[in-house]
Amino acid sequence: MGRGPMGGGPMGAAGEKAKDFKGSIKKLAIFMSRYKIGFLFVVIFAIGSTIFGIVGPKILGNVTTDLFEGLMNKINGTGGINFNSIGRTLIILLSLYVISMLFSFIQGFIMTGISQKVTYQFRKEISEKINRMPMNYFETKTHGEVLSRVTNDVDTLSQSLNQSITQIITSVTMIIGILYMMLTISLTMTLVAVLTLPLSAGLIGFIIKKSQIYFMQQQEYLGHVNGQVEEVYGGHNIVKAFNGEKKVIEDFDKANNTLYHSAWKSQFLSGMMHPIMAFVGNIGYVAVAILGGYLVVKDRIKVGDIQSFIQYVRSFNQPIAQIAQVSAQIQQTAAAAERVFEFLEEEEEDQVAVNPVQTENISSNVEFKHVKFGYNPDKIIIKDFSAQIKPGQKIAIVGPTGAGKTTMVKLLMRFYDVNEGEILIAGHNIKNFNRGELRQLFGMVLQDTWLFNGTIMENIRYGKSDATDEEVIAAAKAAHAHHFISTLPDGYNMVLNEEASNVSQGQKQLLTIARAILADPKILILDEATSSVDTRTEVRIQKAMDNLMKGRTSFVIAHRLSTIRDADLILVMKDGDIVEQGNHEELLEKDGFYASLYNSQFEQTA
Repeated sequence: MGRGPMGGGPMGAAGEKAKDFKGSIKKLAIFMSRYKIGFLFVVIFAIGSTIFGIVGPKILGNVTTDLFEGLMNKINGTGGINFNSIGRTLIILLSLYVISMLFSFIQGFIMTGISQKVTYQFRKEISEKINRMPMNYFETKTHGEVLSRVTNDVDTLSQSLNQSITQIITSVTMIIGILYMMLTISLTMTLVAVLTLPLSAGLIGFIIKKSQIYFMQQQEYLGHVNGQVEEVYGGHNIVKAFNGEKKVIEDFDKANNTLYHSAWKSQFLSGMMHPIMAFVGNIGYVAVAILGGYLVVKDRIKVGDIQSFIQYVRSFNQPIAQIAQVSAQIQQTAAAAERVFEFLEEEEEDQVAVNPVQTENISSNVEFKHVKFGYNPDKIIIKDFSAQIKPGQKIAIVGPTGAGKTTMVKLLMRFYDVNEGEILIAGHNIKNFNRGELRQLFGMVLQDTWLFNGTIMENIRYGKSDATDEEVIAAAKAAHAHHFISTLPDGYNMVLNEEASNVSQGQKQLLTIARAILADPKILILDEATSSVDTRTEVRIQKAMDNLMKGRTSFVIAHRLSTIRDADLILVMKDGDIVEQGNHEELLEKDGFYASLYNSQFEQTA
């Protein structure tokens, strides 16, 4: 990735608003439309639950009125309290609350299922997307930045969807329902209560505008912090060896400090909504209480109506506060959705060719025809590369660091496409192959080994998923890995940890060579494949490789020129171009660049 373990990741100077808030929400709505039947039931049950809950205060107010009037009649000697009627009313009230709770439970159950399905689908699509994306994307992004899309952003979406959607439905229903119930009690009192809304809306709008920028910054820097932690953890030994702890801590503190301030400000501003709404609500509550008392004295409303109305006023402010709170969550949701959709909409490799070349029984001759390439089109590093390789030939690519040796391999496997010229296999342009089928032709062993958390048997079998245990063991023997595997505690069933640090670097190299041998490919690519093993083991592996290479085209990249003396063709690269080609003896006789490279190594080891 071209970044040291102490690198801090790209640091943005300041947070920014979601580039396209409406667009992100619209995309999210379209993405979730596949669950529209579930959403319909959520809406129905959420509205039902809210309506049954809203009716309660009105009924309770009637009970209060009945008690008050019954008590007054008893005092005046004209009657008494009808407890039977009150009892029946309370049973009806209790039933309504039970139904409301049941509806709320059902809609919560359905919504949780939908939010988890959405989360599952997002992660599934991201996982599939990763396999279709060009190598260039991962070489220009930190691991933590990519991981943040899969974990933090999707988690944010999951949590906010589960909470905000039902909250919006119930809050809107409550506002409409409570407003209707308040109007049935008193138009005058309702107007007084509603007058507080513009003040609330103005304050909420101001807070949302201020908090949005910090929510976006919070999501961005969460990715930076993740990237730094993952990067430093992976290179912890190097950090310790070079006393880089101070620099690492400084970089982390810088990103963490920005994350802290953006998170603090966003959470503080969103947290202010509730107390502001409570303050405005209390003003309305006092006004309603005074006006209600006056109207009772004037005999325009009942005593129980004051109780019902006050409950409605308290309840009326609650959904408004909830909508305000949800609006802050929606800002977070939009920021997270935008990042996820940005990733899902990144440019992909074309996986399938039109009328693709069939790879069965295809020959392994390779030809490079005037290939030009640069990672940046403005900086061409391979200026004019041409070579013909016959089936079964061993091709060595040598040259100083940065000459373009590994780049040639990346072009051959279509990790990158050439800017000009073409690469042919069996006379067919590699662009006319399906990428997956093209890469099945190759077996690759890199200097940077990759082993996953699993048994040694599973790691070797990665090269051929349907291989038997006997075939895996035979491949390990061919790679001279069988002996050291047999000495391990659980042999082939020993589980490698995530970093495969419970085996040595040289042993990891042997396992990856065994994996390539098991895959039995038509074309082999060995990029510094024996750089981590001792000289004696290297000679033994070379013999095994020679047997493996019979009848196969093979590309060998090596700094130690002694390992490629028997190559059929040696391509000598310098500054992206082939400056010499021929076999070992021919190149030495030319006394050119290859001879100077070879002799300099000989002098150093003499």
